[in-house]
Amino acid sequence: MRVVVVGAGIVGASCALAAARAGCEVVVLERGQVGSGTTSRGEGNVLVSDKAPGPELDLALVSRSTWGRWAEELGPDPLEFEPKGGVVVATAADALAPLAELVAGQAVAGVAADAADTDALLELEPHLAPDLPGGFHYPQDAQVQPVLAAAAILAEAVRLGAVLRAGAEVVGVRRRVDATLRAVLCADGAEVEADAVVNAAGTWGGQVGAALGAPVPVLPRKGLILVTQPVPALVHHKVYSADYVANVAASTEGLETSCVVESTRGGTVLIGASRERVGFDPSVDPATVAVLAAQAVRLFPVLEQVQLMRVYRGFRPYCPDHLPVIGPDPRVHGVLHACGHEGAGVGLAPATGELVAAHLTGADPMTTLGIDPAPFLPDRLLVGGGSEAAGSVVDGAGTGVLR
Repeated sequence: MRVVVVGAGIVGASCALAAARAGCEVVVLERGQVGSGTTSRGEGNVLVSDKAPGPELDLALVSRSTWGRWAEELGPDPLEFEPKGGVVVATAADALAPLAELVAGQAVAGVAADAADTDALLELEPHLAPDLPGGFHYPQDAQVQPVLAAAAILAEAVRLGAVLRAGAEVVGVRRRVDATLRAVLCADGAEVEADAVVNAAGTWGGQVGAALGAPVPVLPRKGLILVTQPVPALVHHKVYSADYVANVAASTEGLETSCVVESTRGGTVLIGASRERVGFDPSVDPATVAVLAAQAVRLFPVLEQVQLMRVYRGFRPYCPDHLPVIGPDPRVHGVLHACGHEGAGVGLAPATGELVAAHLTGADPMTTLGIDPAPFLPDRLLVGGGSEAAGSVVDGAGTGVLR
């Protein structure tokens, strides 16, 4: 089977590797460069701590296991894989009970978490504010450098025979008269033969889906990340306040902020996270920067003395029900989706790739992965389109024929 993957971010790279390992002939089409989209704007989080029990957590647990295996196979350095663990803190006493309830539900799904009172928190993170009432330590949480990881994963796919074509923007598909997929069409006039095409275009998955004749409601959700000057190790885990989980799951359009703090190998400290549904508006509001900085100083007072070096923004691929869309589109034969992961694309990428490969090869994801594919299928998000949608052309005689 010849498979075209649209997008060379962390999800597209994972789909390419999984498909190549499944024996498919793989071509990756990327309009920019490897990891140049949303992947380059993330923190590299590999988290199980921020997900309530349900399909996304199931996907996250499989992915976390795969990240550990990839670190052994590819080496931890090319990925900058750090199994540092996470610390979730309550900033007020009344937040402890809801957090404990979440932890209890997660434990049933296979998430490990240890309760930490104020003293235990300070043992884990000596620079935390001393008045925090408690929290939980999640040893399974990890971090990678997302662009390096995407490049390393894609390089492994290429080693197995995949082909990367950078600077290739997908504008449509060509189908045979029997509606089966024949080729993917690029803006430069090139046609790439394909039996299947995987929409792994991240935040632009809705646009690419429309070009393929299978639109899905993937929308941008803007977020800011603050980067400090390099400093001696101040933060040892991924640390965030308990309200982060609620903000991830929220559907409001207005600005939401919750504190997330972690370090990098280079010594910088990353501070997030904001969420805002404002389309692709690239502006950075200084007031949002000030709120994020103040929240970080609340958790780590020492950061008040650390210089902010830069701020960058990105757009998370947001689906209305907060689940990614993964699997074959029922409207257009040969089109599969792998997008809409919001801020969890890095953490969910490996299992997403394996789930796509299972759909491509006809394997049963419940048997091979222990994942029920149904909650992720695009059927739940259908917004129109079909075999005669924009971007789709048909070989043969009659209306709409190119040749």
